[in-house]
Amino acid sequence: MHEELFPGLRRRGFLAATGAATLGAFALTACGSDGTDSEASDDDGTPKRGGRLRAAFAGGGASETLDPHLASLFADVARAKALFDKLADYGADLSAQPRLAAKWEPNKALDRWQVTLREATFHDGSPVTAKDVLYSYRRIADPEKAFRAKASLEPIDLDASRATGERAIEFVLKRPTAEFPNVLAAFGAYIVPENAGAATGKNATDFDTKPIGSGPFRFVSFSPGRSAVLRRYDAYWEGAAHLDELEFVVANEESARVNALLGGQVEYAHELNPTTARAHEGKGQIEIVRLRNSAMQAFCMKTDRAPFDDKRVREAFFLIADRQELVDGALSGAGVVGNDLFGKGYEYYAADLPQREQDLDRARALLKQAGAEKLKVTLDTSAVAAGFTEAASIFRDQAAKAGVTIDVKMGSKDSYWSDILDSGTLACYRSGAMPIEAHLSQRLLTDSTTNATKWRHKDFDALYQQAQSTRDKTERAAVYERMQRRLYAEGGFLIWGFADWIIGTAKTVKGVEVKAPANTLDWARFDKVWLA
Repeated sequence: MHEELFPGLRRRGFLAATGAATLGAFALTACGSDGTDSEASDDDGTPKRGGRLRAAFAGGGASETLDPHLASLFADVARAKALFDKLADYGADLSAQPRLAAKWEPNKALDRWQVTLREATFHDGSPVTAKDVLYSYRRIADPEKAFRAKASLEPIDLDASRATGERAIEFVLKRPTAEFPNVLAAFGAYIVPENAGAATGKNATDFDTKPIGSGPFRFVSFSPGRSAVLRRYDAYWEGAAHLDELEFVVANEESARVNALLGGQVEYAHELNPTTARAHEGKGQIEIVRLRNSAMQAFCMKTDRAPFDDKRVREAFFLIADRQELVDGALSGAGVVGNDLFGKGYEYYAADLPQREQDLDRARALLKQAGAEKLKVTLDTSAVAAGFTEAASIFRDQAAKAGVTIDVKMGSKDSYWSDILDSGTLACYRSGAMPIEAHLSQRLLTDSTTNATKWRHKDFDALYQQAQSTRDKTERAAVYERMQRRLYAEGGFLIWGFADWIIGTAKTVKGVEVKAPANTLDWARFDKVWLA
């Protein structure tokens, strides 16, 4: 779901993953830490080896697959990153960090990049080579298939790109791209062995019965919609995981994940709601981990139609919002206020712009100037994401104080994201973590496929192209700042907050990274976790 936590996916909401909550899956393993390979551990934070960690995620039912190029739900991605690797991944500030790529170097024109692979092996002992990388990217780009990272890999001319050595690749690009490492880090751009997933070939792999990756865990068993069991891969290039085994169990209802955690049937529960977190935080039974800045929360104004085709009306709406009240009410306080720009705390974020505050007098004056004094507008919302319906009613009451009548319209959970992309005028919106550059290119260029605010300005497109062809990082940052100033003044995203992503763990679980927005490198990094 593009407006959801992964860009580019149109069908299914992560929070709306349905199907019976399979508590039966929890009966698969009865004890959490039957370490076969235990090492003594002090309570001073020294990692201890051994044990099986069981992690509960919402899943996708019987249609689940371990094919990493199809990963779309959080459960899929957590499993994929345990089994497979990418050339790069996103750090906490959403900058690209090297993974299987040891280094990358562009030519002067920024349209050819040399990538050198580190020495790593697949789970069958064979080396990860340039041929595996090119095979993986060509598989993703198959025009007949709808693989996750296809749109992200679009800048690469895969016909012209070639292996220049066993661990060296020359990527030829269709246009100058300064942020090419973001392409290597793209969601779903995992490296699989050459011919994996193909009908023939010496390494042919059926992803659901014998997936071979180069990740920190290797495959043991998989029961779609129920459980996946993985075991430590001792020859992992970054060092062997602390855990002996990792089991992913599926529990679609939040209450099922919480109860399994409280009952000792799992040690890690993904995606808890703020009310649950408040009820248990500091009570001693379980640990609550808050991944800050994980999800932008916004209202999306269509800039190509009345009333929001008048930038004075958009500015008035920016000034109607009481952001703290929205964070407190819609997110139960589990987040921070936004400033109408995506990516607070991320690389290139324009942090120097003054924080917007509610100013109802100025909002009324702007509406009067625009001839929109007794404005009536419909706000589309849905129970598709946590806090959406609450945010809509809070904003309706805030707008009434400025003389604006908002009619809240409840939409279908199943089709909400596609419905609001082109229809309506004002809608509740959110997005997960991605680089600011990706947010601009996917949502704010004239031909962006997920341009929900209908922001179409040729001069803005030109600034993006300028940023992409600017080699010097400081100069590039200055161009991104100009783009953000424009959006801050007159854009269509009223970005009121950034929500925490909340995880629950057993007291025995150590090493969970707290500075890792959902979807970044250190989120769900089970190779770094241990059982004390």
